[in-house]
Amino acid sequence: MFTTRPELVGTYGMVASTHWLASAAGMAVLEDGGNAFDAVVAAGFVLQVVEPHLSGPGGEVPAVFVTVEDPTPRVLCGQGVAPAAATLEHFAALGLDFVPGTGLLAASVPGAWDAWLTLLRDHGTKPLREVLGYGISYARGGFPVVERISATVAAVADLFAEHWPTSAALWLPGGRPPAVRYANPTLADTWERLLAEAESATGREAQIEAARRAWSQGFVAEAVDSFCRKACRDDSGRDHAGVLTGEDMAGWSASYEPAVTVDLGEWTLAKCGPWSQGPVLAQQLLLLRGFADELCYVEGVPTARTVHLATECAKLAFADREAWYGDSPDVPLDDLLSCVYADERRGLVGECASMELRPGSPGGGSPKLPLFVAQGRGVGGSGLEIMSALGEFTVSRTGTSRGDTVHVDVVDRWGNMVSATPSGGWLQSSPAIPGLGFCLGTRAQMFWLEPGLPSSLVPGRRPRTTLSPSLALRGGVPSLAFGTPGGDQQDAWQLCFWLAHTVGGANLQAAIDAPAWHTTAFPSSFYPRCWQPGELMVESRLGVSAMDELRQRGHIVVDAGPWSLGRVSAVAHDPLTGMFRAGANARGMQGYAVGR
Repeated sequence: MFTTRPELVGTYGMVASTHWLASAAGMAVLEDGGNAFDAVVAAGFVLQVVEPHLSGPGGEVPAVFVTVEDPTPRVLCGQGVAPAAATLEHFAALGLDFVPGTGLLAASVPGAWDAWLTLLRDHGTKPLREVLGYGISYARGGFPVVERISATVAAVADLFAEHWPTSAALWLPGGRPPAVRYANPTLADTWERLLAEAESATGREAQIEAARRAWSQGFVAEAVDSFCRKACRDDSGRDHAGVLTGEDMAGWSASYEPAVTVDLGEWTLAKCGPWSQGPVLAQQLLLLRGFADELCYVEGVPTARTVHLATECAKLAFADREAWYGDSPDVPLDDLLSCVYADERRGLVGECASMELRPGSPGGGSPKLPLFVAQGRGVGGSGLEIMSALGEFTVSRTGTSRGDTVHVDVVDRWGNMVSATPSGGWLQSSPAIPGLGFCLGTRAQMFWLEPGLPSSLVPGRRPRTTLSPSLALRGGVPSLAFGTPGGDQQDAWQLCFWLAHTVGGANLQAAIDAPAWHTTAFPSSFYPRCWQPGELMVESRLGVSAMDELRQRGHIVVDAGPWSLGRVSAVAHDPLTGMFRAGANARGMQGYAVGR
């Protein structure tokens, strides 16, 4: 079977990510004797530099991992919380019905720095300077500018020039978007200053702790606090100051928690909890187990029946996400992931495409949708001018974005394995903070400004993020780490990969290359929260006859082109043979896997 590149196979270790420079940096760390956690942290910082339109220092990162000492999947939560002053009353006083998708009001506590350093401290082996040095090198000396960076900056150039002068100064050198090669010495200086404060302490762990304090209680927090007091334009069309403070940053730290695991027979899937959309993938797979005999791939291509069933199961799972998921102790997760509930919900899958949003009643509870969703006010709106290829990201001229993310997976020769999906702090999300070289994130746009919902805005609560890294065990042994950018579609495209690999029998690269699809028949997590009932985006390689059959079943099929959906990467370890494997997405011509 043709693949865009070979599935890598080796005996030493593998790194796969959405950018070749991050993968190369991660592999360099492995070659230098570091482990998977050293490597993923190094790659994560490089991604903040070389994909600044998709991830930044002001963003967040969740990860799922196992260690050679403990094969029990754990989650690193680097998703910051809503600030203390981010109350429903505050937004009501501003006359806002949504948290804006850009600007300072949408900032949650930036979590990536603390999360990466916490992981490095607890599970890595390298000093902070060694793993951060790769990112500093690219920030100081420059890196090759991919086309989407230039296009993103061009799309928001007027916003920068008219309303966000600090971003214009950073991202419009000479009045034009970056091209060919770009450096961000301001960010390099910030990182060097953090290192200088860290190295005033003695010992690896003490230095990491000092660097964490310098960020959350030192000059970074002070700069963030000061800048958030200034009003700036957001996509409400008005100027608003932020509510994030240095005190918010000082009071939060990254944490660990058990992964949500679901038994799928031979496989066990591990995901982040319902403060993310991670359990959606598990729900889809539980629903599809009842259709196992009907799922089929022919020469690497799913049948129309397979796509139909997967799509209808996705609609049910994502409807539950809207009604039940959030950073709340009341989420009935055990019921949502029970076989009894899956059996009950499976009966709703029919021969024709559903046009309804149908959340269920796990444990006999009554689903509660946001009023905006229940009244169908977002139906039919795209909400964005599409400024980029499907499958990477979309951005409007006001900076509104959805799906802007990166991903990295690493497995080392000892068997440590990690899947991480960093995001947020995109250059187009918020004005750059003077003297720091980066901006804040906008993840708080995923809260609802309506009380009584699992994902209502509450100070100290995590926004129900779309970020969704994955890890899987086979026969109880950690075997696979994978994930993708893509906003709401992350657990749709990961489903495509999973089915191609476990049902179609494709190797990692072939499964990544296999034709992908997703539905937009549920509310977007991003401002302005629109959706398209019945719409099904498919890659044309699915075939004309399959697309015709899907239309006959009532799906509103949109041909997205041959290579447009998803940016999956994956690494695997077979403990029986000792072999490591990896694959990365060829769509967009950036993702790469490295290993030996």
